Amino acid sequence: MTGGGQGIGREMARQFGASGAVVVVADLNGANAEGVAAEVQKEGGRALGLKVDVSDETSVNLMVDEVVKAFGRVDVLVNNAAIFATLDKRKFFDIPTAEWDTVMRVNVNGCFFASRAVVPAMRAQGWGRIINVGSTAVTRGVGNYLHYVTSKSAMIGFTASMSRELGEFGINVNCVRLGPTATEVDRTHNPTTDLRSSQMAQQCIKAGLQPPDIIGAFMFLASPASRMITGQTIAVDAGYTHNG
Repeated sequence: MTGGGQGIGREMARQFGASGAVVVVADLNGANAEGVAAEVQKEGGRALGLKVDVSDETSVNLMVDEVVKAFGRVDVLVNNAAIFATLDKRKFFDIPTAEWDTVMRVNVNGCFFASRAVVPAMRAQGWGRIINVGSTAVTRGVGNYLHYVTSKSAMIGFTASMSRELGEFGINVNCVRLGPTATEVDRTHNPTTDLRSSQMAQQCIKAGLQPPDIIGAFMFLASPASRMITGQTIAVDAGYTHNG
């Protein structure tokens, strides 16, 4: 679980742990990763917290090596790490090139590095699940966050193309496109709060998304029950993108 030290990643790590999975919580903030792993363990699960910079290929490879050494296999990768909540609203022509590059390194390169790193272990065992985290922002466009929306748009093609290459090895690749979801992560001008309020009126289900609402999709796609589902992007957004 990359980006597992807070927000949606933290909630998913706890739920996967409660379901019996051995969870590896990977996060740039090592203390947060270890803290979430401790929560999973306190709730009766097995977990390992690791400090990982997903934008650094060497860091990602070391993470996977440590996981294989500790547990002997890698069954599921959730590519959740991404930059968003810390971004300031900017017109696209005001986005500094360095900021654009940072978002792409984390949100796109990070998924590429992590996916490539786990495939050898998954191929060897003949089974694996890679689940990429997308966003409803890609379907209608969200102004002032072009770098984020572009990076999440990449996840759709990334998922579809990778599924073509990995199906023969028993590895399924899917994407879950999330609407704004309430978590403990917040700040003064949290873009998720802005998006949640503007999208609520356009949802089929008039209720704010909470972590328990989205976790079921990930658990299903991580399970043997999803054997014949790959290359798909599934929206969990209370019907926002479906409702006109």
